[in-house]
Amino acid sequence: MNVRKLADLGPDDRRALFDRDAGIEGVREDVRDIVSRVREEGDVAVREFCEEFDGVSVGNLDITDEAERAYDEIDDGIREAIETAAENVREFHEAQLPDDWRREFADGRELGRRFRPLERVGVYVPGGAAAYPSSALMGVIPAKVAGVEQVAVATPPAEEMNPVTLAAIHVAGADAVFNVGGAQAVAALAYGTEQVDRVQKVVGPGNKWVTAAKAEVQGDVAIDFLAGPSEVLVVADDTADPRLVAADLVAQAEHDPEASVVAVTDDEDTAEAIAEEVESQVENRERADVARKALDGDESGVLLARSPSEAILFAEEYAAEHLSIQADDDEEILDRIDSAGSVFLGPYTPVAAGDYASGTNHVLPTNGGAKITGGLSVDTFLRETTVQRLDEGALGDLSETITTLAEAEGLEAHAESVRKRFED
Repeated sequence: MNVRKLADLGPDDRRALFDRDAGIEGVREDVRDIVSRVREEGDVAVREFCEEFDGVSVGNLDITDEAERAYDEIDDGIREAIETAAENVREFHEAQLPDDWRREFADGRELGRRFRPLERVGVYVPGGAAAYPSSALMGVIPAKVAGVEQVAVATPPAEEMNPVTLAAIHVAGADAVFNVGGAQAVAALAYGTEQVDRVQKVVGPGNKWVTAAKAEVQGDVAIDFLAGPSEVLVVADDTADPRLVAADLVAQAEHDPEASVVAVTDDEDTAEAIAEEVESQVENRERADVARKALDGDESGVLLARSPSEAILFAEEYAAEHLSIQADDDEEILDRIDSAGSVFLGPYTPVAAGDYASGTNHVLPTNGGAKITGGLSVDTFLRETTVQRLDEGALGDLSETITTLAEAEGLEAHAESVRKRFED
């Protein structure tokens, strides 16, 4: 990785860093056809697409029983790791549950909020080149904690399904599991088929085909957000250990050749040391080819800021999916950054901790989405209802305000609905 001065970045450099997208436009038309066929033809279309895209002949789409069996068949150590991670994820998300409340005001108004879960949710769990049992925990557990009655999981088919992924789906508490992936999985969940019940919301990470399908069905069904390739930004100062910064960069790079991997520091020696460590560490990784493509991309690099403030301003503008702060004054830096999917503070908090087992959710907004939304949480699966009761005195006190505004909007019947209550 080369070190570049932040102040010297040209328009093309900044575009590469900030215009990170899911790459869905190139597949949008094909995805539209897939979604349309699944909507019209149901399981027949789903099976044809499984054969075409995954090279697998699928009979029964429902593999819920297979997921349960996988739990008993996997290695004891892996089972224990899944259960430990699941417990931490569940504990963190249980802390997010909001309480219903009502408040009585002195003038006779009683106002409040209540929260109710969605009834049916679909969770996409990626498969294919790499299996992601952790994504099963991150998608299913918050939904079950929220109280969702029916959580269905779709995960890509294979001649031999990954037993660890299936076991994780079972541990997470999914009610139904279907071996279907890609755009056809999103369509099946969104519109329903003979075997797959229609859901109210589709969540979970996936490739550009999955993301394009979520964009296509949005409106007919709710989604979490449109996420692109994974990304990390490390903010470091001269106290940071370049080996650890580089380790986090390489770890994120192995996700995807299009991953965005960036470090920013105001210390030149630290910047050079990080770049050297990245080059040294990447060669020893099993997915070195994938990581190298990400690290060499225009959207990745080590950036040298002129001051800590410039580095912090860059981090806020970047709005990273994963933000690692490895600096002596990490809490002070955090206070100055509002936009980030998930933040990792200090040298002993690798991004991998949040990916797997600390308890926070790893389904996070990318491409600057952290400026407007947060990651997957219990809130994702809840509906909020406001509640109110007014006594006669409270309505009387508000009557002139209500009728005046209603008539100003030309809604005379609204005003009359108040006056009727005070007729002799």
